[in-house]
Amino acid sequence: MDTGLAGKGVLVTGGAGGIGSAVCRAFASEGARVAVHHHTGAARAALLAEEIHGVPLRADLRVEQQVDALVRDAVAALGRLDVLVANAGVWPAEDRPVWELTYERWRDTMAVNLDGTFLVCRAFLRHVATTGTGNIVIVGSTAGLFGEAGHADYAAAKAALIHGFARSLKNEIVRIAPGGRVNAVCPGWTTTDMTRDQVAEPGFTERVTRTMALRKLGTAVDVARVVVLLASDELCGHITGEIVTVAGGMEGRVLHD
Repeated sequence: MDTGLAGKGVLVTGGAGGIGSAVCRAFASEGARVAVHHHTGAARAALLAEEIHGVPLRADLRVEQQVDALVRDAVAALGRLDVLVANAGVWPAEDRPVWELTYERWRDTMAVNLDGTFLVCRAFLRHVATTGTGNIVIVGSTAGLFGEAGHADYAAAKAALIHGFARSLKNEIVRIAPGGRVNAVCPGWTTTDMTRDQVAEPGFTERVTRTMALRKLGTAVDVARVVVLLASDELCGHITGEIVTVAGGMEGRVLHD
């Protein structure tokens, strides 16, 4: 089935990471031109960009001027920019209940996950205002749906993105792009570099999949395919403001003994 993404310009933030790299490859396989954003993973981004014939671009998403330049550079490098995948984020691995959570960690988590996504979406929408076309896919997390003990900072940031932010943007983007769309994807536990240590713990998979109908962890490719689907105007042209969960049927309760 034709996604209609061939020749489109796509910017993927956090494109050098586990889910991000799968997203970049998925778009490239559809014939899209891809800008692979990175902050500290320059070598990984360069290798991936070479593999998919894309463009590596660096920016610290916490810095307003760098984010604005990132979008400008993506437009210049790709010749056009039609899709933004706001994927970049951090998940502090250390389990810290709120009464032990430092304000420094709270602010750091918010700066990357929430502020950074705001800045890149704002810069992208300013570009959309000049072209009249474009759509956004925000990568959230099941932590934003169900909460996550020990990671209230991360859960709060992701909840803000997928609920208040994305659903506000889907009403705003049509003011500048009549067919513009904004959707969110919420991965559950997914095997990536970021989760490698947790996944390797004895009994981890059995424990976390007790709340999932499908008793397996997701893969980055599982998430990437849904991102591409939502980005396609051909396949999802009348879908906006939706949150698609890619988590094996996860619920906020135990399903298996």
